[in-house]
Amino acid sequence: MNEWLIYRGTGQPHDGIERLPAPPPWRDFDGGPLVSPPAPIDTSTTRRLGLNRDLAEQYRPGHTELELINAALYLRRPLLVTGEPGSGKSTLAHAVARELGLGRVLHWPIVSRTVLREGLYQYDALARLQDLQISRNSDERELSGAEEQPDAIGRYIRLGPLGTALLPAARPRVLLVDELDKSDIDLPNDLLNALEEGEFRIPELERMAERRPEILIRDDDGEQVTVNGGRVRCREFPFVVLTSNGERDFPAPLLRRCIHLRLDTPDADRLAAMVRAHFGDDAATANAGIIEQFLDRRPGEQRSADQLLNAIYLTQHARDEEPGTRDRLAEELMQPLNRGR
Repeated sequence: MNEWLIYRGTGQPHDGIERLPAPPPWRDFDGGPLVSPPAPIDTSTTRRLGLNRDLAEQYRPGHTELELINAALYLRRPLLVTGEPGSGKSTLAHAVARELGLGRVLHWPIVSRTVLREGLYQYDALARLQDLQISRNSDERELSGAEEQPDAIGRYIRLGPLGTALLPAARPRVLLVDELDKSDIDLPNDLLNALEEGEFRIPELERMAERRPEILIRDDDGEQVTVNGGRVRCREFPFVVLTSNGERDFPAPLLRRCIHLRLDTPDADRLAAMVRAHFGDDAATANAGIIEQFLDRRPGEQRSADQLLNAIYLTQHARDEEPGTRDRLAEELMQPLNRGR
């Protein structure tokens, strides 16, 4: 094993992140006081996020994948991961978080209407206004004549996944920006600015910084954190995974600042590991024929690993049916995604 590797791809948790050297001078950030380090990811957390812990443990990157993942860690650069649906793009982020003990993966799913601010923070101005009106109309408020405390605004602000990833922390968080190719044309450039600077500002808090420089708000984990002067700046740059199914091209400035990893279609060994993680140790052998059927495709045909898992799950319940039922069901569920019926 190469000694320089921080993430080893073994699936077993270790403290290798402590050996990560200082960042390059051009990627060195000087965020404020540290927030509490994230707790190691556990079984209940992985289930809540829809992640099979065994799948994260059994994810085995190839040699090139391993080197590029570590390059992104060393250089503090986002990792742009492209490939067909089901090739393991999202699993990669969870596998790195679990092995290196970096806590819950901060997941930001992208759709065509997503804007940068949603990833940074949300401010519920309507709820604040309603609460203030109710408070002002109460008898107690009228008698006391008290005004709203400056830090009360913190109850209405919550950091998003990207905003939480940029909090100053002792260890980097893992941020999964899922399916960036589905975004509006402006989002990649907007996102690039935040990732290049490693910081962002919350104007609602900046306006009252002189009266109350430190205000408590909640992060994406639901924990209270302190924002100083309305500004959030990281200390350890997060491990950012940007996934794309290849539905669009990205601007050159984004590509230039990312480490690009192309994941090929899962081979028989990786599919077998995935099946074992979901259905048990004997499932890969028992369903070898369906796995082979999944891999048997014409050039250009696309299939998702989800189709394979669906086929195996359903055909397990058709085991005692008439001969050929399992094969027929598997064929129907594993139709190529890019070919009309």
